[in-house]
Amino acid sequence: MTVTERQPVTEEPDGTAERTRIRRGIRYALLVILAVRVGLTLVALIGIGIIPHTHTYQPVSVPGWPAPAFGTGPHVIFTSWERFDGLWFLRIAAGGYAGGDGSAVFFPLYPLLIRGVSWIFGGHPFAASLFVSNACFAGALVVLYFLTASELSESAARKAVVYMAVFPTAFFFLAPYSESPFLLLTLASFWGARRGRWWLAGVCGALAAASRSIGILMVPALAIEAVHQWRRPEGAGERGPLWPKLVWSASAGLGLLAYLLYWQAKSGDLLAPLHQEHTWERVASTPWHALNDATSFAFRHIGATYSGYYLLDWLVSIPCFLLAIYAFFRFRPAYGFYACASVVVPLCFIFPGRPLLSVPRFLAVVFPIHWGLADLAERRWVPHTLVVASSAALLGIFTALFVSWYYVF
Repeated sequence: MTVTERQPVTEEPDGTAERTRIRRGIRYALLVILAVRVGLTLVALIGIGIIPHTHTYQPVSVPGWPAPAFGTGPHVIFTSWERFDGLWFLRIAAGGYAGGDGSAVFFPLYPLLIRGVSWIFGGHPFAASLFVSNACFAGALVVLYFLTASELSESAARKAVVYMAVFPTAFFFLAPYSESPFLLLTLASFWGARRGRWWLAGVCGALAAASRSIGILMVPALAIEAVHQWRRPEGAGERGPLWPKLVWSASAGLGLLAYLLYWQAKSGDLLAPLHQEHTWERVASTPWHALNDATSFAFRHIGATYSGYYLLDWLVSIPCFLLAIYAFFRFRPAYGFYACASVVVPLCFIFPGRPLLSVPRFLAVVFPIHWGLADLAERRWVPHTLVVASSAALLGIFTALFVSWYYVF
């Protein structure tokens, strides 16, 4: 059984009820991000102040962008978020790409957004990056609320927003990473498709594919939604010929195509973003081998030095994999495909020494996973309070490690 029905809204003739509902949703989403922003700032300050800064865990610069050193003072409120891959995005925003240094794997939309608004902050890319990330995350939570309310219920929407905001790696949404704009664009793309605004679905899908490589999954996901609407139209917006919807679905791939053509013109290597993956020691794998190795690593040496990384990765990833399967059978085909494909792809390109490295970050943006958890909580199959408490605890641990330059990225 799939969830397809929308919750009816009793609306007064002057539209007061609808405006009230919209204000309520926006206010709720903004309050959630404000609470998380304040809470994680405190966690970051505490974490960076009490976790030892050993020679192993020191700031690591990238070519052309030095990492901020550990220090004291009010600036730590901000500089504690300038970590790991965020430095690459800042370097690209400030100076562009360079051939052969591995920067091609970082897609261009987020650096372009940083550059586009940096003038507001006196030309400082880091300040611009924090503004872009936090603003996009606020927008994403608002869109998530209304998309969830239309597909499930307003009660489920409130839960999904909270689960997204306290996901164990949600701090990446607030740091100089591309997760926030990617999440906003994928949600907006699905929102457009579900309301028959396929031009919006195609444009946002293309922008999502220009922000992260996995954004190419929007092409088949939108195509599946187009076919589903054509076969089982539920309203006037879903009726009509199939081919225009498929054209807009295919247009979601233009973001990736444009980026590849850029590298063809720059270096003569059309597939530079793929070829430079070797710089990051990623190798091809099969999902079942990746999961087998990850489980073995997580439980083989519990308590040993560095073994906690494997266990943290496993504790976040495995429940999400199960929720993706639940989403596949519970929600519309497009959402189910997007959830499962977003899980499988990272398992096909792994870091052999740590198979689930970065997977918890990749899973943060897979919103049907949060829907699955919200749906289970609505059915009282999982306790809502337990979900929030356990997820928030892991979020605090991950955040404290991240700001202290421990290997969480």
